[in-house]
Amino acid sequence: MARASLLSQDWMKFSSYKERLLGLSFGLLSTRHHDLSYNLTWRTLTDPSRLASTSIRRQLGHNLLSALKYTYKIDQRDSHIRPTKGYAFLSSSQVGGLWDNKGLNFFRQEFDARAAVPFGFWNAALNVGVGAGVVLPLARGFMNSSTPVTDRFNLGGHSSPVCSLGGISSLLGFRTRGVGPTEAQRLVPGTSEDGSAAVPGRDYLGGDLAVSAFADLSFDLPLKVFRDAGIHGHAFLTAGNLVKLSEGQYKNLSLDEFRRSFRSSAGVGIILPTKLFRVEVNYCYILKQSQHDSGKTGIQFSFSSPS
Repeated sequence: MARASLLSQDWMKFSSYKERLLGLSFGLLSTRHHDLSYNLTWRTLTDPSRLASTSIRRQLGHNLLSALKYTYKIDQRDSHIRPTKGYAFLSSSQVGGLWDNKGLNFFRQEFDARAAVPFGFWNAALNVGVGAGVVLPLARGFMNSSTPVTDRFNLGGHSSPVCSLGGISSLLGFRTRGVGPTEAQRLVPGTSEDGSAAVPGRDYLGGDLAVSAFADLSFDLPLKVFRDAGIHGHAFLTAGNLVKLSEGQYKNLSLDEFRRSFRSSAGVGIILPTKLFRVEVNYCYILKQSQHDSGKTGIQFSFSSPS
């Protein structure tokens, strides 16, 4: 079975570039736990602002990605919207560049594991999860080659880490694609509004190695009207980190530094579940972020559909 999709991702609010995807997916095998597909994706990376950093400018233009993807998935949770017991696991492997596409030959692997444990009071349950992923270029001298920026991992976002099952989970309180390695954009001579020298913005480049984790405690609210409507509360903790390995950056990888530089956030919120998606109104408190991360303490709204 073939599926077609059109996707436009505009990162210009936080970066200088824009990505458009037009793809076809051909299902080769699909069972309860296994899925094998062949994907053809026409990708366009543009720089409308003409401010893109050097790393982004190297990858501007059109290309056709040919990829084979295998996914193993098992989900024994009692609900995708509000799990109170059970477990889930997903492994996804993708090989890109089946044709000899220059710069598009890569291997991408993701894992996602989570569990829900009931507490026996107030319909409370603790959901915990951990995700990890790595993408590596496949070429001669591959560790000194570059990975496609559109296939790297990104952290941040507003979607619920409880609902999604697909690899790296959201880092609540941080903007979408607002965490990780950055590079200065092209400097345009001039001055800022206050008369000081202009400071270039930064492009978020994504990472080749990423790890995320979360803990979420859900519980009923005391009012019966809320319980009857399924509206409940939760407290959460999210953490994650990502680094670049390609272009020789693996030489600078230190596991101790990777552990120390984890970003994290905590908060509380109210959840309004529906049959199709989950609405959250959260107060997020940033526990740790790096210099160029886009994280902010405050109220955050999210709409999440289960996957």
